[in-house]
Amino acid sequence: MTEVQTAERINIGLALSVFVIGVFAFLEVYAIQAILPNLMHDFQATPAQIGFTVGATVLAVAIMSPFMGMLSDAIGRKSVIVASLLFLAFPTAMLGFSDSLSQMNVWRFLQGLAVPGITVVLIAYIGEEFSGKAMTRLMTLYVSGTVLGGFSGRFILGHLTEYMSWQHAFWVMAAMMLAGVVMAATQLPASKNFVANAHLKPALQGLWSHLHNRYVLSAMLLGSCVLFSLVGCFTFINLHLAAEPYRLGSADLANIYMVYLIGMVITPLSTQIISRFGAKKTVLMAVSVSMLGVVGTLATPLWGIVLALAIMSTGVFITQAATISYIAKNVTQNRSLASGLYYMGYYTGGTIGATVCGLAYARGVWSMTVVTLLAVQVFALLVASYIMVARKAS
Repeated sequence: MTEVQTAERINIGLALSVFVIGVFAFLEVYAIQAILPNLMHDFQATPAQIGFTVGATVLAVAIMSPFMGMLSDAIGRKSVIVASLLFLAFPTAMLGFSDSLSQMNVWRFLQGLAVPGITVVLIAYIGEEFSGKAMTRLMTLYVSGTVLGGFSGRFILGHLTEYMSWQHAFWVMAAMMLAGVVMAATQLPASKNFVANAHLKPALQGLWSHLHNRYVLSAMLLGSCVLFSLVGCFTFINLHLAAEPYRLGSADLANIYMVYLIGMVITPLSTQIISRFGAKKTVLMAVSVSMLGVVGTLATPLWGIVLALAIMSTGVFITQAATISYIAKNVTQNRSLASGLYYMGYYTGGTIGATVCGLAYARGVWSMTVVTLLAVQVFALLVASYIMVARKAS
């Protein structure tokens, strides 16, 4: 019989390794957002073209996520996580050699191919090795790490670009990735409950089953709405704030992402909210909060926009934590594949958000982008209301 670990078995090393892997999983994914005005100027690009430098990565993640789930179900968890972190450093370094937007998009796409080997597999690992509050706490630690990673990538790249070229800044970012490789290799415990499944037929049967699973489908749709909102908002708010009357530079735009740090505080606290109200009610509340933040970005004072972004991102992070816990708790077969499908939906939403919000920004600048974001969040409320299964977390 397998041993499912409880809260008492979560030691500092394990908690730290899960948190740090979450950081490095997302360190590179959105870092480029902080220097989009620089790239738009250097490559003479349109908003939609520059938005695809973000969308290229999330598109690759969407494509690769279910396949990485199948691969991990066949060969294991920890080895895939370590190898994916190591591979991620390569296209990050190559971004520094890009002399055209098309080259940059190729390397950004390759970055995205590596990410599911970290995100999808780690969620499956936690779901297999832990249960109850222990599982929920590790999931929220992981999400907190992704929040810090998302902030740190943008913050570090934005500030590095103030002191060196963006090409050299990417080389520094690539070197930083090696710290994540060492952490995962030395601190993440080996799996105890993993059972290899190298046969294709059961994987395809699992895929067919998940595509008819209400838990999986609702999580995929919610994940799509979450990243559509996050990518659409934080990609094009940069162009809004780089223009008149704000005229913020790359370092100032990087500082805006400090609102992400609120998510590091809120996300662990969301464990109690999820446990008390269940995933469905938590999502309904969190999406409503996020919508208030989106509307607030129409404010004129810069401090008002920053406050609104903090409110918006807080709602998004709680929604993400609730959705991940929801699928980890309720899907017990082919967990890695289920995680892969969730992330396929999640990053497909991000790709669409980067493109659609780019078109909206080009048509009506920021106000039209806000309307687009609100429409997607209304859809998220409908998904939570009519498709999610109401069941309290244990």
